[in-house]
Parts: sequence; C-alpha cells; structure tokens
Amino acid sequence: MKLGIIGGSGLYDLPGVQDLREEMPVSPFGEPSAPLLCGRLGDVELVFLPRHGDGHHLSPTGINYRANIDCMKRLGVTDILSLSACGSLREDMAPGDFVLVDQFIDRTRQRQQSFFGNGLVAHVSMADPTCSRLATSVARAAKSLDITLHKTGTYLVMEGPQFSTRAESRLYRQWGADVIGMTNMPEAKLSREAEICYLTVAMVTDYDCWRTDDAQVDVTAILKVLAQNAEHARALVAEAAPLILEERGAVCVAGCDRALDTALITRPDKRDKIVAKMLEAVAGRVLAGNSE
Repeated sequence: MKLGIIGGSGLYDLPGVQDLREEMPVSPFGEPSAPLLCGRLGDVELVFLPRHGDGHHLSPTGINYRANIDCMKRLGVTDILSLSACGSLREDMAPGDFVLVDQFIDRTRQRQQSFFGNGLVAHVSMADPTCSRLATSVARAAKSLDITLHKTGTYLVMEGPQFSTRAESRLYRQWGADVIGMTNMPEAKLSREAEICYLTVAMVTDYDCWRTDDAQVDVTAILKVLAQNAEHARALVAEAAPLILEERGAVCVAGCDRALDTALITRPDKRDKIVAKMLEAVAGRVLAGNSE
C-alpha cells in the first residue's frame, strides 16, 4: 500500500515523517499541481500533493486533475485521502466539523472529466464514488482524536471561483447536498478510472450563504477556520495512515482497485495506439490483458 494525500501544502509537516524527497513523474497529461513529496511514516509510504500548487496559485478550474492522478498512479499510490475545505449546507455540520463524503453532485462544466475518450472508450461505475474501507479507517482515527466527524455526506462540487448565490445555496439544500466545494470533481472520477481507492475528508470552514441571518461568505473568516482545521487534518492523517495499512488486504473489499474490469468498451483492434500509450499507467493492468 502507498497512501496519497491531496490537500494543502502543510499536510506533509507531520511528526515522524522521514526520508522526504521530491518526485516529478513525466505524465502525458501535462504537469501536476506541484512536485510530489514522498516520505515514510512508520511502515506507511506516503505521497503528498498540494492541490492548488505552491502558494495556492491554481484556481479550482485551473488544476490539472488528470496529471495529478496520473502522477500518483505512476508513483504507485493505491489509496488517496483528499482533504478539502468546504462550506456547510446543514445546520448540524458546523465550522470545524469534518465530513466523510460518500456521494457527490457534480456541477462543474469546464474540466477534463476522464482519461478516456475517442479512440479508447471506458465507462466506470460511480454509484458509490468513495471507498467505504478508507472511510472506516478514518472514522476510527477521528474517534480516537475526538474530532467531530460526520460519517456520511453529499458534496456538491460547483465550478467557482465565485461562491454561490443565496438562491443556488437554497436549491442545493433542497437537492439533499450537505457540503459544497470546488475541487473534488473530477478528482474522484479520475481516481476511480485509475483504480485508486479514494476518500474525501471535507473540512467545514463556514456556513454557505443559505443562512439569511449570517453575513455573506467571507474569505478572511474562511481562512481563519481553515488554519484551525489544518492542525486537526495533520493529526488525522498521522492517526489514520497505520490503520489504513492495517485494514488493507491484497485487494480492496470495496472493489475500487478493479473498477476497469468491465469498463472498457472499445474493441481491442479498434483502440487508438497513441491513446493506449497515454493510458499505460492508469489502465495498463487491463489493457495488457485485453490487447488481442
């Protein structure tokens, strides 16, 4: 097992992390957000990636999600914890709470959504878009740290970079969304296509603007809560990593690592060789066995 951590640039600053080094795999999908930082925490190998780049210079839409996940796969990452700041659409999910996301509503419209396309078509299931096994391990870790955690939640992914209007925020509540953010799609879809177990840990920074008694969403206030959440996030990663290793068998019980078994549609003799070459890291397991 190798655990990927996607989130803020300070997440790698964990007590006990050793052998830190930068890696920059060459990806056919372009450059990742930043060099990936590899290290070891006890028996767990870790790979850290700041989603928005060094100094947060990438907007949610400007992130090269395909390169990020492709590079994770090339470095041998099998499991990803995605830590993501979010607004709350529910009264009982307060700033400072953490939410284990098990469903998404994808409202993005300007991003490359898939590794596959013309020349090599595949359709993966996103019915259960996050890994239940990872959720169990993280919930155990949060309980031991006394972090307020909600074990399920639906994350509405908006395009951004602007925040919602009040009408939109109220609509999303009617849809059954629990938290709202800008970054976890297509990240979750691409992780599934790459057969990497994936879990979003949403860190609530504010109530979205549906609450008319509150002031509008303010970046300064969000950053203050985000800084407070960062300490809990680092502690959670350190506590969860050995539990994830302990509970992971040779295969994922949720089936994330076999998502492509029945997903490829294009007949082998009709597959574009250039596209197949680009997918050697993401889909090499199944392409090698279906090349005839």
